[in-house]
Amino acid sequence: MVFEHIALNVKNVEDIKDWYVSNMGLEVVFEQTEAPFMTFFEDSTGRVILELYYRPDEEITDFKTKHPLNFHMAFVSQNAEKDKNRLLDKGASFVEEITKEDGSHLVMLRDPWGMPLQLCHRTKPF
Repeated sequence: MVFEHIALNVKNVEDIKDWYVSNMGLEVVFEQTEAPFMTFFEDSTGRVILELYYRPDEEITDFKTKHPLNFHMAFVSQNAEKDKNRLLDKGASFVEEITKEDGSHLVMLRDPWGMPLQLCHRTKPF
């Protein structure tokens, strides 16, 4: 089996889509223009990784109330400090950052809707 994507029920599919395309380098590969607005994204490798949709009849996670270690999306960054500052300027908020013993730099942020995202500049990439 091969992992395809994770799906999240969110209120602002259009706004979130625009932010992740503009700021995280994701590309839309499929977009449904009527409810439930299923939108699939690929990363820079061309792999689909994420689906956003809006189903008001189902629970919508309030990411702002959840600790980032319960759920977060992690992105490879070549320069976590630079990306952190760029994303903060685009409406993200800072949570924490860690420099590991091996020199890896991990930055936890929240996107403008509270969803946790991590920037991973690893000394030895996975």
